[in-house]
Amino acid sequence: MFNYCPSCGSKKITFDNSHKWSCPDCGFVYYHNTAAATGCVISTKAGIMLLVRGRDPAQGKLDLPGGFVDPGEGAFEGLRRELREEIGWEPEPTAILKLFASFPNVYPYKNIVYNTCDLFFTIDAPDLNEADLKLEAVEIAGVKFVKPADINPDDLAFDSTRRAIRVYLELLQ
Repeated sequence: MFNYCPSCGSKKITFDNSHKWSCPDCGFVYYHNTAAATGCVISTKAGIMLLVRGRDPAQGKLDLPGGFVDPGEGAFEGLRRELREEIGWEPEPTAILKLFASFPNVYPYKNIVYNTCDLFFTIDAPDLNEADLKLEAVEIAGVKFVKPADINPDDLAFDSTRRAIRVYLELLQ
């Protein structure tokens, strides 16, 4: 990530292969910490909403709506913002979003590997359908509503999403 120290310009900056960059010349330290991300299982009459990823990583694979939590946001705020941005829909303020799982994930983007802590929520929106959505054209290539039993884990973009769907299906039993 760094070839030179951002503080003093030294070429001696080192990475500890975990999460810390440090410069012996000026004492600069940067912790590349885990980023928070969200995903939401939206359950409708037609099935669970899955989005077709419009770009890498995992372009063309299926994913849950959601994304990174921005600085200054909590997980619920970040999820609601991501739902507005990605699908043009947001649950009513009184709607209950339930946290049901959390898993570590790796998100490679533009030659940087981001370690994430993915938080998975669920909400029932029985009447929500494709006509209610306004998809973000660059990130989202399409939407599918899939019955829970018909979800193929190999079609899902990320390991954490596969794990979350597995937990969600167990909760339905």
